[in-house]
Amino acid sequence: MYDFLAFWDWAAFALRWLHVITAMAWIGSSFYFIALDLGLRKAPDLPPGAHGEEWQVHGGGFYHIRKYLVAPAQMPEHLIWFKWESYTTWLSGAALLMVVYWAGAELYLIDAAKADLAVWQAILISAASLTIGWIVYDFLCKSTLAERPTLLMMLLFVMLVVMGWGYDQIFTGRAMMLHLGAFTATIMTANVFFVIMPNQRIVVADLKAGRTPDPKYGKIAKLRSTHNNYLTLPVIFLMLSNHYPLAFATEYNWIIASLVFLMGVTIRHYFNTRHAGTGNPTWTWLVTALLFIAIIWLSTAPMYRDVETAEAQPLTVYETRMAAAEGFEAAHDVVMGRCSMCHAREPVWDGMLWAPKGVLLETEADIARNAKAIYLQAGVSHAMPPANVTFMEPEDRAAIVKWYRTAQQDAAQ
Repeated sequence: MYDFLAFWDWAAFALRWLHVITAMAWIGSSFYFIALDLGLRKAPDLPPGAHGEEWQVHGGGFYHIRKYLVAPAQMPEHLIWFKWESYTTWLSGAALLMVVYWAGAELYLIDAAKADLAVWQAILISAASLTIGWIVYDFLCKSTLAERPTLLMMLLFVMLVVMGWGYDQIFTGRAMMLHLGAFTATIMTANVFFVIMPNQRIVVADLKAGRTPDPKYGKIAKLRSTHNNYLTLPVIFLMLSNHYPLAFATEYNWIIASLVFLMGVTIRHYFNTRHAGTGNPTWTWLVTALLFIAIIWLSTAPMYRDVETAEAQPLTVYETRMAAAEGFEAAHDVVMGRCSMCHAREPVWDGMLWAPKGVLLETEADIARNAKAIYLQAGVSHAMPPANVTFMEPEDRAAIVKWYRTAQQDAAQ
C-alpha cells in the first residue's frame, strides 16, 4: 500500500512536469505569433493576398516571414500546424486534476465547512463546471456580441468572477484557484480544438479544391485567439497559486483571482501595443502595480476558520479511521511538537503569517486529515521540517511511518 502511495506521488510529479513543459511550449508559441502578427510591416514586393512581412534574426541566421490574411493563392507543400502544444497542456492538466484533486478530494477539494459533499458529488461538480462554462462562453462568442468584442470581453470577465465566487462557496480556497485556472484553460484549449483548427481546415480544404476561402473563418479564429492571448497570464498565476497560501487561503481569494485577470489585461495590452508599434502605454504598469498592491492588502484578511470552528467540526470517516489507528497518539505528539508551530491558524514562527501551503496541523482532525502528506513529507522523506529546524529525530519519523502504514494495513483488511 505504501509503495503504491509513493508511486502515486511520483506519478503526480511526472504529470506536473509534463504539464509545465507543454504549457511552456504552448505559451511560448502563442506569445511569439501574437508578437509576430502585430509586428508585420508592409513591403512593395509583397505577393497578392499577403498582409505583411517581417525579417528576424536568431541562432546565427535570418528568417523572412510573410502572412496571408486569408490564404495564399496555392496550397504550400509543407505546412506546420500548431495544436498539440495546447492539447497536451490541457490533457496533462486534466490528468493532474484527477490525480491530485479528485483522488485526494477529501483533503484538497472538499471543504465540509462550506459544503458537506460526498466525494462523487464534488468530482461531478468539478467536471461539469468545466464543460458548462465552455458551452456558455461559446454561445456568447457565436451571438451578435462577436461584433462587439470589448463588450464580449467584459462579459467574459464577469463570468470568470462569478465562477470564482461560486467555486469558493463549495471548494477549498486552493481548489477554487486551481479550478478557476482549469476553467479558463478549458476555454482556451476548446477555442483551439473546436474553433481555430476547424476553421483553418476549412480554408485548407478550399485551397486544395481551388476555391477562394471565405475570410470570415479567419475573423472568427482571430477573436478566439485574442481571448486566449489575454487569458494566458492569469492562468499561469492560478496554476502557481496552490503553492502560496497568501493567494488561496484568504477570505477574499476569489476577489484576488478577479484582480489577477485585470492584471493580465493590462500587461498584455502593454506588450501588444509595443509589438504593434502603436504606442508605449506605460500607464498600464502603474495600473498593474496598483492592482497588485490591492491583492497584497486583500491577502491579509483573516482565514475562513478559526481554531474553535475547526475543533467543532466532526471527523469524517477517513479522519476517524486515521485517528483510531495504532500509533496515532505517538505520531500526534511528534507533529504537535515539531510541526504545529508553523502549521497553525496563527503561526508562532517569526515572520510567518499563514501556515505553509495552508496545511493546518493543530488538532486531531487536522493531523488525521493530512495523514498522507505528513507520511510523505516527514516520514519517508525529510522534506519537513525544512532544514530540520525543529530537530525531528529518526525515531520521530519512524513513529509517523508506523502509524500511517498501520492505518493503511487496517483499512486493507
